[in-house]
Amino acid sequence: MLNDKLKNYNIILASASPRRHAFLKSMDIDFEVRLHPIDEVYPDHLKGTEITDYLAKLKAEAFHNDLQDNDILITSDTIVWLNNSAIEKPKDKEDAFRMIKSLSNTTHEVMTSICFTQTTNQNIVNTVTKVTFKALSDEEIWYYVNNYDSLDKAGAYGIQDWIGAVAITNIEGSYNNVVGLPTHLLYETLINMVKP
Repeated sequence: MLNDKLKNYNIILASASPRRHAFLKSMDIDFEVRLHPIDEVYPDHLKGTEITDYLAKLKAEAFHNDLQDNDILITSDTIVWLNNSAIEKPKDKEDAFRMIKSLSNTTHEVMTSICFTQTTNQNIVNTVTKVTFKALSDEEIWYYVNNYDSLDKAGAYGIQDWIGAVAITNIEGSYNNVVGLPTHLLYETLINMVKP
């Protein structure tokens, strides 16, 4: 349905994430992947979704001279927010262990912003999901870190992995957001953008 409405547009996804690729495919959206790596650095005064909004927009700026009139560029950023600070991707397994230990027996927020850029306009939307972890033992955390790929994920965990099955006791908001992209928001925004 959406793909038919987008037939006059070229959708560009600026993400190497296999999870985001899979989501767009599951929504029957034809898209191409283009990558312009950037330094994901943001001003210290930014908080919460201000950070993800800023980084999603920053990722789009790298394509400034590349877009054609029928292109819609999609850039996105996700952070885990705990105790008024951002938890990003871990540097190594020890860092991943430390991150997950900080999430144990507490509720954190997963924040994602999506930036839609065309030659004439730009639209940024965001959403927040609250995720509660049970108390995890060091043994459980090390089991996860040593057996699953936690290094390419914000907060060092994937909700779709083992840890999501055993540790998450409550979730408020979009599950897909925690996996990597709030698909309901992507769909709704694209529909509104291509309305005649």
